[in-house]
Amino acid sequence: QVALLDIDICGPSIPKMMGLEGEQVHQSGSGWSPVYVEENLGVMSVGFLLSSPDDAVIWRGPKKNGLIKQFLRDVDWGEIDYLIVDTPPGTSDEHLSIVQYLGAAHVDGAVIITTPQEVSLQDVRKEINFCHKVKLPVIGVVENMSGFVCPKCKNESQIFPPTTGGAEKMCQNLNVSLLGKVPLDPQIGKSCDKGQSFLSEAPESPATLSYRSIIQRIQEYCDQHHFQEEKII
Repeated sequence: QVALLDIDICGPSIPKMMGLEGEQVHQSGSGWSPVYVEENLGVMSVGFLLSSPDDAVIWRGPKKNGLIKQFLRDVDWGEIDYLIVDTPPGTSDEHLSIVQYLGAAHVDGAVIITTPQEVSLQDVRKEINFCHKVKLPVIGVVENMSGFVCPKCKNESQIFPPTTGGAEKMCQNLNVSLLGKVPLDPQIGKSCDKGQSFLSEAPESPATLSYRSIIQRIQEYCDQHHFQEEKII
């Protein structure tokens, strides 16, 4: 049972990517009901509260923080195994709020996404540093758009050249795990736009195999984290 919480307040893209655009949040006696993609995958996003996908959310920090607190307090997720929180890029209000509000919940950690070029890695180093400062474990880094394999000639091209060694070199320098590299595949973008599962649409794609390997590594990390906590208790 998986819950997906979208706290990208100003750019909520999860409803579109999950094929849930136009869905509404319903309130019951036990709180807000998430919108379900599958029986075992519930989603909550500010996108469900807007009258149109094009509506701009123009809020200062306190109002953002209030909504994030409400999402954590008032959404009736039921019994879940994983709560995945999708955050905007950077290290601002949303990140501070979610770390603070979930402080007592022993969060397993953060999965940080980058692309290979240095201009992206500069931001990601700051995010890793943020995690260290707020004592949030880093599960690992995923390098997205990592090379493009031509479907016809099978040659690999570096669309975003890793001029400083990419995520692999950064992870070595900062002593964090590289969870995997996801190659650039135009079908990923098409699936997100259509709200379809890329893993179902392209089950044999190299990107799908990479996704599955990354998911397995995250699950193994979480299982080990819970096992160590139980030993301490």
